[in-house]
Amino acid sequence: MSTGSAVRWTGPRIPVIGIGADGWPGLAETSRAALRECSVLLGSDRQLALLPDEITGRRESWPSPLLPALPRLLADRDGSRLGVLASGDPMFYGIGTTLARLLGPESLRVLPQPSSASLACARLGWSLPEVAVVSVVGRPLPRLLPELAGGRRVLVLSADAGTPEQVVELLRRNGFGSSRVTVLEQLGGPAERIAAGIAADWREPPGDPLNIVAVEVAEEPGRLRLTRQPGLPDAVYRGDGQLTKSEIRALTLAALAPGPGETLWDIGGGSGSIAIEWCRTHPACRAVTFETLDRRRDQITDNASALGVPEIDVRGEAIGEITAGAAAGSPDAIFLGGGLTAPGLFDLCWSRLPDGGRLVANAVTAESEALLISWAAAHGGSLRRFQVYRGEPLGRFTTWRPQLPVTQWSVVRSPASQPGAVRKT
Repeated sequence: MSTGSAVRWTGPRIPVIGIGADGWPGLAETSRAALRECSVLLGSDRQLALLPDEITGRRESWPSPLLPALPRLLADRDGSRLGVLASGDPMFYGIGTTLARLLGPESLRVLPQPSSASLACARLGWSLPEVAVVSVVGRPLPRLLPELAGGRRVLVLSADAGTPEQVVELLRRNGFGSSRVTVLEQLGGPAERIAAGIAADWREPPGDPLNIVAVEVAEEPGRLRLTRQPGLPDAVYRGDGQLTKSEIRALTLAALAPGPGETLWDIGGGSGSIAIEWCRTHPACRAVTFETLDRRRDQITDNASALGVPEIDVRGEAIGEITAGAAAGSPDAIFLGGGLTAPGLFDLCWSRLPDGGRLVANAVTAESEALLISWAAAHGGSLRRFQVYRGEPLGRFTTWRPQLPVTQWSVVRSPASQPGAVRKT
């Protein structure tokens, strides 16, 4: 069945064969037979070198960078008896997932080996379903941060020999120096090696580039607790004070209702708190934040990296960026936290929101509140008003200091939310 693949493939199904550090001896006969039939074999230099001379297909190393060149590379070999080598399980952060997206799964025959995560858990006695796995192969290391919480077990798929030291340094800088770190190299092969120690005392020199890092997370006393739940302490955000406060932030994220893999447009980013906490709820969540001021765009980028979601897309003024098509695709949700009174902004955002998409807007001025009331009259949804008081010292006593009241409108776009639609009362 067709899957709407990006590259047309008319040749025989491509065997995508996982190979471990044990090389040819570790392959099942099914995988060996598939390799013997290939006229062209693609893989890394290390993987191709593991094959014996009896495999006569022409060996080609992956180009660098790989992803931009891959569609043309596959198109040029359409119709050939092509085979692909991958590390361990090709569908676990491997080339198999990319090929399935480009060619469609019906074009592939995936023959996996145990993944590095499976082998690591086997050595450590860990339960794989209970372990967080973070890949830093071609991805920024700060993505590890949201997974760090006391008592958790985390596996880091390393980019190279330098990754373990980088992981250790990240743990030290962020209050996890007491964590136990284990580096597992060449798992399953004759050169397998395991080194372990405490992050704060780590002195191991860089070893083999084929490694995975295991972390038993331990928080240092007094460390500010940061979880994936919305409403992080205000103190973790740097900036000029343009910040949705933690209580309102938690209520706003609840209204936006992020789901795995969904995309948010955050209009008027400020310190980036809404986009950041949207992305922290799940590793697959994405966000585009629009902010007019250069200095605030810089602070959003800094905050996003410090809080473990460095891949947030930071853009300029919303109307210009959206109109120019800089923010490709449709958002699953939009947050209007700034610029509510900008002419045409709401209409533009509403036009880009698909049916089922959510829009949430917060107002703190009478003028912007009046707009929310008028939009709610036209499109439905829910209006709420929040007033937060915080206890503060007053001499020897405690008093309640009010924060600015916030009016919030939340709506789900549907045919019934369009102007002129008949609503049931």
